[in-house]
Amino acid sequence: MLAYILRRLLLIVPTLFGILLLNFVIIQAAPGGPVEQTIARLEGFEAASGGATGRISGGGGEVSGGSSRYRGAQGLDPDLIAEIERMYGFDKPAHERFWLMLTNYLKLDFGESFFRDARVTDLILEKMPVSISLGLWSTLIMYLVSIPLGIAKAVRHGSAFDVWTSSAIIVGYAIPAFLFAILLIVLFAGGSYFDWFPLRGLTSNNFDELSLGGKILDYFWHLTLPVTALVIGNFATLTLLTKNSFLDEINKQYVVTARAKGLSKNRVLYGHVFRNAMLIVIAGFPSAFIGLFFTGSLLIEVIFSLDGLGLLSFEAAINRDYPVVFGTLFIFTLLGLVVKLIGDLTYTLVDPRIDFESRES
Repeated sequence: MLAYILRRLLLIVPTLFGILLLNFVIIQAAPGGPVEQTIARLEGFEAASGGATGRISGGGGEVSGGSSRYRGAQGLDPDLIAEIERMYGFDKPAHERFWLMLTNYLKLDFGESFFRDARVTDLILEKMPVSISLGLWSTLIMYLVSIPLGIAKAVRHGSAFDVWTSSAIIVGYAIPAFLFAILLIVLFAGGSYFDWFPLRGLTSNNFDELSLGGKILDYFWHLTLPVTALVIGNFATLTLLTKNSFLDEINKQYVVTARAKGLSKNRVLYGHVFRNAMLIVIAGFPSAFIGLFFTGSLLIEVIFSLDGLGLLSFEAAINRDYPVVFGTLFIFTLLGLVVKLIGDLTYTLVDPRIDFESRES
């Protein structure tokens, strides 16, 4: 097993390299880079770029005009344009910039943000508590609710309990997370009815003055609504996946044989069915965790004024803040690969018969 873990860890290096290279090439071809946006601001074109839509599509992007590579650059001093390129590192060829980025990343140096006047590492560390809070608690609650509920539905398949829980799950799945978040605000955050929960932030302004118990209560008080909004629409898939996985195993011949030998219902369910049925559930854990940790929480962060990595990445992509884009991409990818490895190792804990090392030999 140790040799398998070492091989997987070594594979992270070429995987990260390939992902960074692919995204670097795509970004080089995308219009509206930081140089173009700075030129557009200097020439006063930002207001005419169509707001957020213009920024997304690269409204101040590169279009050849005259002797300049940049649209709107004709009225600027060429020395000023050269200085702007040097400031953002675009005075070097693309391959040199990519190699410099890789060497810095080996030292965990992600550079400085183009537009935030801060180091990318500091920005990531600043936003990390919000993303960890949303992703960790949402994933934990989702699995703690979905797996027992899915097992209960499989055991009681076709019963009234199965029917009404399925109806509730479908309704929850049909409502987008951001709409449910707005509904929670209207009902419980001073919208129109109750004012039980805070509307913004991860902690209160007087958080440092609270006792340890008060800090814990304040932390979860602020997380209640955003975590609920994230969980309600995501646990439906996991619940139905768990139910169908258990149903498939319950109907297999080895379960019939175990029952014929006189084993109790719980012994068959948790001693034999559980470890086989849980494999497919574990397989979906990495994508579910990363999705909730980053991309899935973007709208929730906006609605509840939570400044996390999802919002940071989105704003960096809109503003073409390449150091932040690649820094967060590196962190997302590295964490995803590590979580995937942990998920594979969990297979062996659930079912010791699985041996990845022998399969690769």
